[in-house]
Amino acid sequence: MPPEPTPAEISQFVERFAGVLTNSGVPTMSARVMARILVSPEGTMTAAELAESLKISQPAVSGAVRQLIQVSFITRERLPGSRKDHYRIRDDVFAAVLERRNNALGEWESSVLSGVDLFGADSVVGRRLAANAEFFAFIRADLAQLIKTWRAGHPKD
Repeated sequence: MPPEPTPAEISQFVERFAGVLTNSGVPTMSARVMARILVSPEGTMTAAELAESLKISQPAVSGAVRQLIQVSFITRERLPGSRKDHYRIRDDVFAAVLERRNNALGEWESSVLSGVDLFGADSVVGRRLAANAEFFAFIRADLAQLIKTWRAGHPKD
């Protein structure tokens, strides 16, 4: 198992993965917030934690989480006894992504697998990333046929 990633390594991974998401059509700030929550050990972060770790303003976080909540990539929750909103990445976040976009699955799979190597396959984050990489591979393998089958049953007017 590799050593625990440094904050700089985590930041580099987040920015690389956010770049892949951005290239796929996810707005830049939303992609950065999504990538950062994805690699948090608990899968949840507050707005203040996001702003500090990404070195962005609270309003930038607010706009990004609003967009991510709208498309069901993350949810807002309050932990018992807390006054702060926590933003949790959906366990099926990439299913939601695929409902909106399906053109860059190969890049997404490759980028996530680099995170598995970075965090280690046996770590909490590594297992989360590996599970999502498996999802990408499964969907990518069958997506063309699924679309063809769907189109055959739903011809254009």
